[in-house]
Amino acid sequence: MESQEFDVVVVGSGAAGLATALGAIDEGLSVLVIESTERWAGSTGMSGGGLWLPNNPLMRRDGVGDSREEALEYLARTVGDGERSASPERRAAFVDGVDDYVTTAERYGVRFLRSKDYPDYYPELPGGKIGRALESRPFDAKRLGELARTQRVSMPLPMLTDDLWQLQRSWVTFDGFLRGVRFAFRVLGGLVRGKRLTGIGGSLTASLGHAVFVQGKVPLWLSSPARLITEGDRVVGVEVEREGATVIVRARRGVMLASGGFDHHREWRLRYHGIAGNPAGNPGGLGQGHELAREVGAAFELMDDAWWGAAVKPIRGGSAGFMVGERALPYQLIVDAQGRRFANEAESYVDLGHHMLEHDRGGRFWQIGDARYARRYLRTFAVDPRVNKAMTAEGIRVTADTIEELAPRIGMDTAVLRETVDRFNGFARSGKDQDFHRGDSAYDRYYGDPTVRPNPCLGPLEKGPFTAYEMVVGDLGTKGGVVTDTHARALREDGTVIEGLYAAGNVSAAVMGRTYPGPGSTIGPASVFGLIAARTMARG
Repeated sequence: MESQEFDVVVVGSGAAGLATALGAIDEGLSVLVIESTERWAGSTGMSGGGLWLPNNPLMRRDGVGDSREEALEYLARTVGDGERSASPERRAAFVDGVDDYVTTAERYGVRFLRSKDYPDYYPELPGGKIGRALESRPFDAKRLGELARTQRVSMPLPMLTDDLWQLQRSWVTFDGFLRGVRFAFRVLGGLVRGKRLTGIGGSLTASLGHAVFVQGKVPLWLSSPARLITEGDRVVGVEVEREGATVIVRARRGVMLASGGFDHHREWRLRYHGIAGNPAGNPGGLGQGHELAREVGAAFELMDDAWWGAAVKPIRGGSAGFMVGERALPYQLIVDAQGRRFANEAESYVDLGHHMLEHDRGGRFWQIGDARYARRYLRTFAVDPRVNKAMTAEGIRVTADTIEELAPRIGMDTAVLRETVDRFNGFARSGKDQDFHRGDSAYDRYYGDPTVRPNPCLGPLEKGPFTAYEMVVGDLGTKGGVVTDTHARALREDGTVIEGLYAAGNVSAAVMGRTYPGPGSTIGPASVFGLIAARTMARG
């Protein structure tokens, strides 16, 4: 049986795993990255690629005010102290680790860009800000060489986070049109220069992957599931199934579990969440890391929660269309199976997901929009005409000339839906949603249409045809997992450390607890705690 030895072994290749590997390189440690699937980059490669990093160096360079104290106050207000994973000490470790992560990544060639207009999700709360999120600038995937062929990526175009909110209204605002032109020139410019530019999550993982695998020459083993090896109470390495053979890999300093969540583990989703789930993340997220950690006695937390959100019901064989900005645009609303509103459609996606679950777990929901919603705005879930045709055939997309004709077609009492629409239309004309306060927050208005007044998030549903899309509770990943300390070390239920074992990302219980303070609240902490773990391992 083959045997190898490294200082650090990283299980998983998303943001947490790549940050750990980068930190190990920076500390002069040898490191191996193993990935159970045939592609690397994890759910990060499929994501929007944003990192919520309060009080980061780019904010200071831009002269934007933020501070450790404000960040911690904001986290105290939004996250609270309900979970061990979200303790004040863990929150402080995250905030205090931001500078090190950003400056270290920059030294190895990662080029960050600040999403200047993107608000925290509760910007009106004490400590709330606008512009704390970072993302990677578009990256030329050709620089990865053969690694580009095995990268998991959902957007092989140089898209930026701030492009999304502008492009969805590119037909109705000058800023949106200008952003569309810039995006087109960015794509064409890359092609003319012979580059294969990638953006959002693909850019972030490509940038980090280049630093780790190309510059750092770190070996990457794909399609290599593993199990932990222990000696006494200490984790000392992994047993890897690779290319039909078993390889024993010892880890002198530690093993990092960065294997993602259990998004696609249907049995676990039913057990912990009560629904099968409609995940938008990595199909390899089957809870393998959770199983490994459980075998060595790790404590778990938040297993009943996820990074929820509203999504368009998937067609057969497809995936759910997770909705972000489309929910805040005018001329549409979301109702339950009876035809009644139940929440602020424009609120943060995790809040809306929680509200859907609390209101009717497993029930039916519909988004209804009038002709202007369909005509004026670019909606990610309705771009592909083939998917639209399939949704219509499967009853997910239903159209009618009037609200009275639409209601029975989607199983609602006409009078109830008519009353809901009339009440909503009155709020739209006055500019004040008296039921759920849609458009009151700067976060809501970020995705609204500034040409619609008096409230950019409210527009009456008056002009047919009216189109309804069936909605489900979707998610960007699960947020429950291994309880860790301020150094990302795995803990037992009694609070003692499992020596040699670390965890970060969605395999670990979230430092954000049950909420989502700002854009990139998954990838930001995953990256910071990955680097913290590497620093801890280096200290022995």
